[in-house]
Amino acid sequence: MRAESGPDRELVEEVLEAAVEFALEAGEITLRYFGGLVASEAKGDGSPVTLADREAETLLRERISARWPEHGILGEEFGVTRENAPIRWILDPIDGTRSFMRGVPLYGVLIGVESAAGPFVGVAHFPALDETVAAGRGLGCHWNAEPCSVSSVNSLERSLVLTTDAERILSRPEGVGFRTLMQGSSFSRTWGDCYGHILVATGRAEAMVDPILSPWDAGPLLTILTEAGGRFTDLEGRETIHGGSGISTNGVMHDEVIRTLRP
Repeated sequence: MRAESGPDRELVEEVLEAAVEFALEAGEITLRYFGGLVASEAKGDGSPVTLADREAETLLRERISARWPEHGILGEEFGVTRENAPIRWILDPIDGTRSFMRGVPLYGVLIGVESAAGPFVGVAHFPALDETVAAGRGLGCHWNAEPCSVSSVNSLERSLVLTTDAERILSRPEGVGFRTLMQGSSFSRTWGDCYGHILVATGRAEAMVDPILSPWDAGPLLTILTEAGGRFTDLEGRETIHGGSGISTNGVMHDEVIRTLRP
């Protein structure tokens, strides 16, 4: 994509307001199915998908297309619509489907919006927790409509370090480095999927490491972390949602986390 200044403030505000509204509506759909074991099917990559995933994404697509028929959409369940559109919405109707299927409330509805200049709106809504974190480029980050920011912790030994699945990351090339992070931190947990990244954005954790992320998993995270005063990059340190991996930190810890993971 060629470099551009991105959408003006008025459009950022308009898209952000709509994205929050759409995420809340999609969240209501997921809650109809939430609370116990939920049946699923296996997708081509072996990951599960439920009827709730499909219904929620269908609603999001309908709302976006009705409001901005010229905008493109990339969704986890139904792929790409209007591929060459100048503005694209990136949708994950249920991030953390395995948690959702087991009645664990840490799943989220994710919406990111990008232009040729990069991401400019991000929303992560957690229906079962009644939490919504939303950010627009230049507008700051808000947690349930109140301003929020990353923590000021400046040492690993005082940090909470997160990942989605410790065993899986420990078996990867970054595993040795991640073990060092865990051992050097105040404590580590697997409060994972999108919720781990949002814990960093709201000052409740210092680092979240995801060695594998699809664009729809990362869609809102760069905008949210940046506007909260932190950083989001892939494992190589690139500020992108398309790098195939993701690290969220409070900013202070970022370079140390990358050095430790990829010495």
